[in-house]
Amino acid sequence: MAPASLIFISGGVRSGKSSFAEEMALKLVNENGGQLNYLATGVASDPEMQDRITKHQRDREGGKFRWRTIEQSHNIGESANLFNNEDIILLDCVTTLLNNELFSSNQIRDESFLADVMKTISTGINNIRDRAKVLIVVSNEVFNESISENGLVFSYARILGKIHQQLVKEADQAFLVEAGIPIHMKGDRK
Repeated sequence: MAPASLIFISGGVRSGKSSFAEEMALKLVNENGGQLNYLATGVASDPEMQDRITKHQRDREGGKFRWRTIEQSHNIGESANLFNNEDIILLDCVTTLLNNELFSSNQIRDESFLADVMKTISTGINNIRDRAKVLIVVSNEVFNESISENGLVFSYARILGKIHQQLVKEADQAFLVEAGIPIHMKGDRK
């Protein structure tokens, strides 16, 4: 079986990328059928994050289509068996997933650990993609900010950059969302 169509969407915090991704998923289901799935990586670690999670949940509940939500804050590959080749999956978001993976254990964050984290995320995304009809992956664009000289922050940005490059390379389509406006970066316009 060929891998699912992969769509990568990035943008700054509160740029409208999640709303754009949800609209795209709804359009795909409307045109092609299938089950809408929201693979949520967020953890309500503070009141602001709880508000953001609640807003996303309300947005999905308010439409005429029913979303199946899977909460998977780390090791996303473990959820692959929940999907099939009729599923439209929106994974939101890689940035939060990377944060969760980096801080889910008290392990020393050496190069070996960082490589394992990147492999876990990449393998997980590929395992999910192998089971889906379409996989839409959302991530934050953090590279317009100055990167701290803090070693962990620098490592975080480096890993995220590598993951983004891999996703864009494999993606059928890629978009950058700025101020609510999606900019088509790669692939056929559908």
